Amino acid sequence: MIKATNDQNGGAPHAAGDEDYDVVVVGAGAAGLNAALILGRARRKVAVIDAGEPRNAPAAHMHGFLSRDGLPPAMLLELGRAEVARYGVRLIQGRVEQIDEGYHVRMVGGPVIRARRVLVATGLRDELPDIPGVRERWGKDLLHCPYCHGYEVRDRPLAVLGTHPGAVHQALLLRAWSDDVVFFPHALELTAQDRERLEARGLRIVEGEIKRLVVDGDRLHGIELADGRAVPRAAAFLFPRMVPRDELLTRLGCDKGDNGWVTTDRTGRTGVAGVWAAGNVIDPRAQVITAAGMGSAAAFAMNTDLLDEDVDRAVEQHRASAAVAVRGDGR
Repeated sequence: MIKATNDQNGGAPHAAGDEDYDVVVVGAGAAGLNAALILGRARRKVAVIDAGEPRNAPAAHMHGFLSRDGLPPAMLLELGRAEVARYGVRLIQGRVEQIDEGYHVRMVGGPVIRARRVLVATGLRDELPDIPGVRERWGKDLLHCPYCHGYEVRDRPLAVLGTHPGAVHQALLLRAWSDDVVFFPHALELTAQDRERLEARGLRIVEGEIKRLVVDGDRLHGIELADGRAVPRAAAFLFPRMVPRDELLTRLGCDKGDNGWVTTDRTGRTGVAGVWAAGNVIDPRAQVITAAGMGSAAAFAMNTDLLDEDVDRAVEQHRASAAVAVRGDGR
């Protein structure tokens, strides 16, 4: 990723805001970069602005992406940046603080970039419980997604930490990867139905407040409870509270649904004209490959929207030219 004052295509240094863009993409994850790739190949003038804080940075590998299974997330982004650059997309390192009326994209300590359309692909952040060891092991052997990481810890003693209501479903799901799964309710109040379902799936429930994760030699060894009991485990899963980084969208006036997430149509178009969103900023379930697909869908829709505007403008100019020609013939 380049600084805001460098020309990413090898030209002379320039101010990043010295020209207009067809589309400004905020966020250079899978959704943002895939949208930029489609738009760049459509010969649109595109800028991608990114603060360099990917959600999956702690993870050593990503999975479930055809032909890229097991690739480090950082490498995917590096490859993606190189690919979009080949099509003239400009990459700008910086943080967007506001999008003003008229699609003026304002960066912290930087210039204002003008755009005809804006795609917000800023992702989400995981809020983790304040339990010793959680932050240190997050993305290593404390994991969040069975589909992303379950296969790598298959047939091992697993734990599920009950720090979120979604943990019950997570535990039920994990039973497919291991027959030794312990559920720690922690502060979670289980219903009778929850208990029945967990026990029916062969999960063991261990009551008590979690004191810490037992870590030694850069490896998780178990879960220690407040009463001193320690349960050996090789890996653990935690369902975090997922918070969308949607401040730019809400300041623009984008509507939120009952679930607290910004609403869009199937292409990512928000209720604010000219503004699209894609990836985890609007869908917490989106894996890397899903987010990339959402970016692609948004790019197709944005390019069509721009095309309609281009054609309307061309028709107006054509009519104006024809009218001038008619008046000239009359003289």
